[in-house]
Amino acid sequence: MKKRKPENISQQDWDAAESPPLTESFLSGMKPVHEAHPDMPPRARGPQKTPRKSPVSIRLDETIIAAFRATGRGWQSRVNEALHDWLKEHNPA
Repeated sequence: MKKRKPENISQQDWDAAESPPLTESFLSGMKPVHEAHPDMPPRARGPQKTPRKSPVSIRLDETIIAAFRATGRGWQSRVNEALHDWLKEHNPA
């Protein structure tokens, strides 16, 4: 996976940045975070802020899938929004 350049860094600075080589002496001096910073609390993911979504398998026409995929990233969320909009106007039995 290619790293994305943060917006606040110019392309010239991004291209010029070099990481130090990972030599044996460099690696031998590294410690796990909990050893280097014992006072730091462990990271834990908190509860989800929005209701969870359930993975489902559903058959849709290729034209529907192609149209939503053509809108780019987040197309599945847009399908979800379209279904929410449909529910607002219809009363499923």
